[in-house]
Amino acid sequence: MSQAQQTIKVLLVQSGTESHHSIAESLGPSVDVVRAESVAEASTILAEQEFDYVITSASDPAIDALLASAPHVDELEVGCEGVGVFDSRGVLVWANPALLNFSEEVRSFVEKTCVETFSRTAHAGAAGGTGSLTERRSTLPASDGCEFDLTTTPIIDLDQQVTQVVAVVRDVTRARARRTQLEAINRAGRELVRMEKVSQLNTEERLALLEQKIVRYLHDLMHFDNFSIHILDKRTNKLEPVLMSGMPQAVQTIDLYASPEGNGIAGYVAHHGRSYNCPDVSKDPRYFRALEGARSSLTVPLRLNDEVIGILNVENSEPDAFDRDQCTMAEILGRDIATALHILDLMVNERYTTTGRLGSDVMAGVTTPLNDILTDVENLVEDYVGHDDLRPRLNKITANAVAIRESIKASTSPQRGLLGHRPTGVKRTDPILTGKKLLVVDDESMIRETVHDVLDSYGCEVSAAENGDQAVELLRDQRFDLVLSDIKMPGRSGYEVFAAAKEADAATPVILMTGFGYDPNHSIVRARREGLAAVLFKPFKVDQLLGEIRAALHSSAG
Repeated sequence: MSQAQQTIKVLLVQSGTESHHSIAESLGPSVDVVRAESVAEASTILAEQEFDYVITSASDPAIDALLASAPHVDELEVGCEGVGVFDSRGVLVWANPALLNFSEEVRSFVEKTCVETFSRTAHAGAAGGTGSLTERRSTLPASDGCEFDLTTTPIIDLDQQVTQVVAVVRDVTRARARRTQLEAINRAGRELVRMEKVSQLNTEERLALLEQKIVRYLHDLMHFDNFSIHILDKRTNKLEPVLMSGMPQAVQTIDLYASPEGNGIAGYVAHHGRSYNCPDVSKDPRYFRALEGARSSLTVPLRLNDEVIGILNVENSEPDAFDRDQCTMAEILGRDIATALHILDLMVNERYTTTGRLGSDVMAGVTTPLNDILTDVENLVEDYVGHDDLRPRLNKITANAVAIRESIKASTSPQRGLLGHRPTGVKRTDPILTGKKLLVVDDESMIRETVHDVLDSYGCEVSAAENGDQAVELLRDQRFDLVLSDIKMPGRSGYEVFAAAKEADAATPVILMTGFGYDPNHSIVRARREGLAAVLFKPFKVDQLLGEIRAALHSSAG
């Protein structure tokens, strides 16, 4: 209440004149009660006048929406929960039904607090300080676990005397729980995108850590036990599964695209970018069967700067298991998940881009002086024609300058092949490798040829495929002891080659390769859960390649 006001103005949103008169009489002449019989009438009145309180007989979402958009809303005290008027002895003069429905514990607390407010205000008035006293706020943690907020405001007449006390009680149990959960979600989000220590890990370790965090936060904070995360491939418009918990593996075999029809709720959400709460899956034609026994589902978009990059889908065995609060929390955490995935991709891309930029900068710095050296040497060769003893020395300088240039270029470029390989044609014997039939899949001919040369020198029978489609065809017709495949290729991806190899023979070990940690759709995380033997991050050394192949073959033989 403003200090300049001498009366309290109350807007009563309630039909029936008898109730209106009884409230006005109970509150006395120092309270101006204005009645509105409908929300529409209340809207008109609020647009023209200011009030200290709005009293309703019960909580009404329409009233809440009205007050949220009403002028002077900051000066309104909304009494849409429990409202009562008490005299100096704590005797209830008037109350709305909500207050009367509270427990005896709550009503006793209200009465006691009103008496204390009356007493304090009266004493202050005796000392001439009544005008500075308005409302008093207090909290009651009830014995049943609920929590209530209480606001008591003294009614002061024209003679500056306290006549009554107005009490407004709100059950804030759910609101406090929601705020606590929101704070926990925000903390989880900050932890999810923290990258101080993650930069020390390789890509596989980063993805494993991210998976661990996501599972923990969705389980501990949201109590989501059965969920899946799909990332949208912008090139194909396909939703690729990257993380699942409590969901059947068959979900990974369902092809889903960001489309409003024919691609389930996931496709609908990815297309429209809006959350979708399905209270009864048996009655929703968009629902695609995922979890056995699921009765309800919640699907929210993963957003990055207002762009949908994927979806989070949650299943529950109970009908109507998700409310608006859970949807909001899932959307908030979904944005953090999207940011974390994006940061990992940025780190991979930054590493590759920075290395390439370094190579360009170094080459730009050394090209001119090296070219000057080569030009000077060439001129010297022409000037000293006939000096056979000097020519070899000049030619050696030329060769060294060229070698320096090529060495700098090689060491600072984002290499994608094998390091330290020098084909010699020498045949080697290795009891683990000799006679094994291996399939190498990569769209870069240099990789296929180099790996072929290395493995062939150890007596392996090596077949090669330049894309995922060729590899899948070979896997259908032949049996291999091991498959070595790049992840990103034209046609089918490395993960699809992995899946085809496991379908042909579950015991076949598969090693995936990726350039500078690039892992589109997080194939490594998915394949790891399904028996991936190893991952090689290009450029890798020959010893690393042979070590991983030996370990995979030895493990499959055991």
